[in-house]
Amino acid sequence: MTARALLAAACLLAAQTANAGGIDKLRQFLESTRTVRADFAQTVVARNGRQGQVSSGAMMFSRPGRFRWQIDRPYSQLLVGDGERVWIHDPDLRQVTVRKAGAALGGTPAALLAGDSAIDKSFTLSEAGERDGLEWIEAIPKAPDSGFEKVRLGFAGSELRAMELFDSLGQTTSLVFSHLERNPRLAPSLFRFTPPANTDVIGD
Repeated sequence: MTARALLAAACLLAAQTANAGGIDKLRQFLESTRTVRADFAQTVVARNGRQGQVSSGAMMFSRPGRFRWQIDRPYSQLLVGDGERVWIHDPDLRQVTVRKAGAALGGTPAALLAGDSAIDKSFTLSEAGERDGLEWIEAIPKAPDSGFEKVRLGFAGSELRAMELFDSLGQTTSLVFSHLERNPRLAPSLFRFTPPANTDVIGD
């Protein structure tokens, strides 16, 4: 999974009342949820339908703008957003990439939930029907340079269970969430990052 796709996926969790439509669930979530913690399984499919790498890990976010996305298998990678900057740490490469949060998030799918509640400024939302036992909503970024064509979020009752990211290269990243917790108490230190010694730091 590319760093852009990983960044986009970080923080995209939603859940609320079972009787509301998908868009209503997302809006209610933004008003009532400050923190989320969940495990994920992730699969990437190329434009030609060929399945790529499968990975897994855990994520957390604390609105607005703070998140932690940790891939554990098959390799280690960590994203941390502290509200001002986004840090991408690749331990195997001994490399850290850092970007200003505004530029890194922008019109990407992460801005749906990592930012404020004014999602209509950056995305066009629509109901996307039912599939695989889930109720889906679709978000299309208004910015032409977001790098993503659309994002879909799938709900089972009041819980978000899946997400699909369609990038501008025709690649689809699918995520399945489990053990989702809403509004857990998360230590502020989880959303801070200091580059390890003997690590190259690239970016802002």
